[in-house]
Amino acid sequence: MGKNPDVDAWFAAKRPRAEAAMQRVREIILAADRRVEELVQYGSVQFAFQGSMASFVQTTDARVNLMFHRGARIKGAFPHLEGDGPSARFMRFADLFEVDDCADELTTIVHAWCSLMTPPVRDPGSDAPGRG
Repeated sequence: MGKNPDVDAWFAAKRPRAEAAMQRVREIILAADRRVEELVQYGSVQFAFQGSMASFVQTTDARVNLMFHRGARIKGAFPHLEGDGPSARFMRFADLFEVDDCADELTTIVHAWCSLMTPPVRDPGSDAPGRG
């Protein structure tokens, strides 16, 4: 979907300590799947596809804290996706270098989310009488 000017304005107003790393996370997420959109909601930057996917939390921290709201539903083994609760998972990045080191994993997580949220395509002939 591309960058949202509201998100640019959020960064300009908030000037978070980890801005460079947060901007890189933003780039990676938006580049992972063109259907992902970004918005400012509940006072923070959110990423969404077929519902809320992730958002920056604790934005005054020196590190990047990215919360996947329903991350427990994401299928796959992701070594940097933290948490064991029933829903949320987190990726945390100390700096820009760590974001770049985890870029492939973050991209794969976004792909997994988009796959999870994309309904399967039905064969229109599968319900036709006499087929089966």
